[in-house]
Amino acid sequence: MLNDRVLVALDREAGERRSSGGILIPATAEMGGKRLSWCKVVAVGSLVRAVQVEDRVLFDPDDKAEVEVHGEVYIVVRERDIHAVAADRLGDSPTGLYL
Repeated sequence: MLNDRVLVALDREAGERRSSGGILIPATAEMGGKRLSWCKVVAVGSLVRAVQVEDRVLFDPDDKAEVEVHGEVYIVVRERDIHAVAADRLGDSPTGLYL
């Protein structure tokens, strides 16, 4: 990856999900408003500072570019388009967003 780009693999979910109250929401249900997606980081560019390979990141799936590599579909996003980072290495410390 070049510069501030991050290559991610979308989490493979069954499509159906449950609300916090236990209600089953089918995969065909439309969400009102934007829904962000979690994904796993596969590769990062040399200018990426807050994300590392194997981190899980939250991003808007509408702001994506898809690419196929060896039969697998990945997403390319800019680091500034990532909303959150989930990684054990961060602990309770703030990420210090600078973008």
